[in-house]
Amino acid sequence: MLISEYFGLTSAEAMAYVGWVLDSPRQIVAHLAATIGICMIAIGAFVRTMAPLRWLAAGSNVGLVLFGALHPSPITLIIAGVLLPINIYRAVEVMRLSRQVSRAEAQAETSGLWLKPYMKSHRLPAGETLFQRGDRADRLFLLAQGELELVEIGESIETGRIFGEIGLFSPDRKRTHTVRCRTDCTVLDIHRNTVKQLYYQNPAFGFHLIALLAGRLMNDVARAQGRPVVAPKG
Repeated sequence: MLISEYFGLTSAEAMAYVGWVLDSPRQIVAHLAATIGICMIAIGAFVRTMAPLRWLAAGSNVGLVLFGALHPSPITLIIAGVLLPINIYRAVEVMRLSRQVSRAEAQAETSGLWLKPYMKSHRLPAGETLFQRGDRADRLFLLAQGELELVEIGESIETGRIFGEIGLFSPDRKRTHTVRCRTDCTVLDIHRNTVKQLYYQNPAFGFHLIALLAGRLMNDVARAQGRPVVAPKG
């Protein structure tokens, strides 16, 4: 008997039905499983994140499969049986994605190491300007050797730091600062199109870019408020 069938029962019929269930261990297990499954569905209505929502859905499917098999209720068994592997697959998929994101976040600091094979190297003498404020931004840079400076604010760019990300992702794609060599430098660059491909292919690189953008934004706010600026990690 499905839950919807209860609404047509009189008090006497309901008591008789409850007595019939309590007299049968099989029906007790079936109805307990259904109750747990329905409770999981109700709890899932208040869950906001996907992983627990999927596992609650899978748990409710298990309960309803047991009810459908033991009661028996073929329609309940078929519907819950079809949904069970789908919810398990989606739950595992969400967990796998969460682990990938966690690994990417942990590996973000080493992004510059595997980025180098995709980049072209350029040697620049001291005093040469790499790009000027307002120039078109179509490349991301990594300082392999030497020291650069952001001319407008007098900030140094240390060896190993990725830079040029602000202009690359800004709406007008214009450079926000002038970058000039304080010493002889070796600079690596990578085109914007390749950056986009790597961003989609490697979550660690994506996290690193997000960290760079967030760090630059925080430094701009700190500079405007007269607070100390923290050098971003390359």
